[in-house]
Amino acid sequence: MDLRRRVKPNKLRHNLGFLHDAASEGRSSGDAMARAARSRASREEKDKEDYGREKVPQFGSSSYVLWPLRRCVSMAAGLLLAAVLGLIQAWCVNAIHENLLWFSQLMEVEREISFRTECGLYYSYYKQMLHAPSIQEGLSDLIHDNLTESKRSINLLQRMNIYQEVFLSVLYRLLPIQSYLEPVYFYIYTVFSLQAVYVIALYLTAWLLSGSWLAGALTGIWYILNRVDTTRVEFTISLRENWSLPFLALQVTAVTCYLRPQLSALQQKVMVWLMYVTTFCFCLTWQFNQFILLVQALVIYTLDCLDFITAPQVTTLYLVQLSGLLSVWLLQFCNSMILGSLVVSFIVAALFIRHCQSALKTGSLLTRVGKLLLHSTMVLLLTVTINYLAKKVLQLRSDEHIFKFIKSKFALGHTSRDFDASLYLCEEAFGRLPLDTLERLAATLLLYPYILTLLLLSGTLALAALHNLRSQDRKAASECHAVALRADVAYNVLHTLFFGLVAFSTMRMKYLWTGHMCAVAAYGVCGTELWTLLLNTLRCNSKFLLRLVRFALPLAMIGCLYYKFWPKLMEELSELREFYDPDTVELMTWISTKTPKRAVFAGSMQLLAGIKLCTGRVLTNHPHYEDKDLRERTRQVYQVYARRSPDDVHDIMTAIGADYVVLENSICYERRHGRGCRLRDLLDLDNGHVMDGPGDNDPDLVPASHPRFCDAIKSDAAASGYTALFTRTFQNKTFHVYRVKKRRKKSAKNPATEPGATQEQENEK
Repeated sequence: MDLRRRVKPNKLRHNLGFLHDAASEGRSSGDAMARAARSRASREEKDKEDYGREKVPQFGSSSYVLWPLRRCVSMAAGLLLAAVLGLIQAWCVNAIHENLLWFSQLMEVEREISFRTECGLYYSYYKQMLHAPSIQEGLSDLIHDNLTESKRSINLLQRMNIYQEVFLSVLYRLLPIQSYLEPVYFYIYTVFSLQAVYVIALYLTAWLLSGSWLAGALTGIWYILNRVDTTRVEFTISLRENWSLPFLALQVTAVTCYLRPQLSALQQKVMVWLMYVTTFCFCLTWQFNQFILLVQALVIYTLDCLDFITAPQVTTLYLVQLSGLLSVWLLQFCNSMILGSLVVSFIVAALFIRHCQSALKTGSLLTRVGKLLLHSTMVLLLTVTINYLAKKVLQLRSDEHIFKFIKSKFALGHTSRDFDASLYLCEEAFGRLPLDTLERLAATLLLYPYILTLLLLSGTLALAALHNLRSQDRKAASECHAVALRADVAYNVLHTLFFGLVAFSTMRMKYLWTGHMCAVAAYGVCGTELWTLLLNTLRCNSKFLLRLVRFALPLAMIGCLYYKFWPKLMEELSELREFYDPDTVELMTWISTKTPKRAVFAGSMQLLAGIKLCTGRVLTNHPHYEDKDLRERTRQVYQVYARRSPDDVHDIMTAIGADYVVLENSICYERRHGRGCRLRDLLDLDNGHVMDGPGDNDPDLVPASHPRFCDAIKSDAAASGYTALFTRTFQNKTFHVYRVKKRRKKSAKNPATEPGATQEQENEK
């Protein structure tokens, strides 16, 4: 059942922005303009009164009694279908996760190894909280942690976004479920349940935009069928994005509802609180929240400049973002990275400049365009100034690597040899969106309706923006908001455009775009406005034909998708595989049984995260890269894969307090990346050395005076230079572990000693 009132074709032509009528009115006499404005205002008032509900049958008619019942039944059916699709998605990802790993039959160490890279680091804190004698002691250990980074005590609740692990561990302790549900299953079921929330949020967004829950059904089906491009939760369970993106989708749903016309005061307050709660949860669960909210703030800014939303709405949306960020800032013990973020600086600048420029939306077209250019320039300059001063005052350098990555990616500076930026640029996930992604989206009938919808809505948005800018009278301009394009539709158009650009520039960010892409495409298939525009263009518009197309086409598409992809989905769900990584299992078992509990391990970030989870040993570095000192320490640890002397490497390991160093053959003899992107190549470039293998080298690079450490230490010919400093204690086909010997005399040269490390070293001796 259509939730929105369907208006007559001539009225729809007016609503969709056929703006030549307004221009002709501008050339008519003053009395004619007044009569036209009064007539338009009366029609607008009638539209607003009827918006969001069907025409109520007359009292006494046979349909009067059935109308409320029909509406309630349709609403209940739509909500039930949303829940069903959400549960199907959660069931699918759980089944695929089980079938990929045979998770239920794995040993505990194998289950923990399956939490790869940073996933293992985050899950280790959930495990640590469960094993703590009490909740209070567990929290204290997180606040004063000295296991994650050797020779340092850090506040994990301030540094990392791990409140979700803390919350789940406390909940598991309090609920009477320990006897029949293992902690690991409680954790992964929670993450998979958030996938159900994600699908429901997208479903509701499409329903709100189109007025038909068929659009929500199509959205959910598209999301499930395009699982490869909409989520990666089944094999990266603990990634922060899998916690946060469902809350972002809920926030977009709340924003969409908030921007709908004719909400009551109570409804507006409820939506504002929902926006705040979802924004807060989103920010609390992902360290990159500031960059996502910056893109959203730019969407709000664009809507404001083009006069699609009112001043109170703009202020409310900005303040919701700001309050969510500041709430997280307080919970994260005044994390300076939040106050020094670009989005906070932008919101403050935008609100301040907007307050100062009271006459921004007056004047002719050229005058308003000039004012907007000046306004945008002032906002940009003030944003940069505030952000620069904030980082200077806070001495913030935690997010430097992100800006280096952006500068390197778009060739905005001389950062081609920067080690941190190159680590990102050489990974496929941070490259441009590959074309095969679009091929997969097209195969599920998603891409083509999305492109058509985007083109039509973008054209309507441009015409509406031009009309708004040409409106000299502010009251007349405000009336045009619902006339040309609804504010909720305009927001979602810009949202998908902006995040689409982000996705095309960086493949990993596609998960921010593809889910919302499903909702926009479903709105195009099931929405009234676009079909009315197309039918009017073909001059075959009628109420019956409009209803037929809006309901028959999505049902036909759902039937086609079921016929084509249901067998493939069942085949994928029935495919059985098994986890197999005996070398890593052997390494973790040896570390747990043969090394002291307070032993410090150095190695690659990815491996050390698993070591912490499986063994609880102390680390020198880890994958959570948002700290300047940690990035420098990681670069020093990685010198084991560079051309450095054994004395240099030993000095580095001694400075950071490492007892053991783990060397991986997959890194030392890497072939996954091409020349120039292998880790050993990045280290050679950073050290000014010529890279391995055939190929060109920059003229300023020189041959190294030492062999590659990770290879030379295994060679018997060079053993005499290494055995005095390192002792091999474990090896298999993949890993070699060496114990770092203590020097009897203090080394004369210590090129990589960290600040304060010398005194600590002497104290240990």
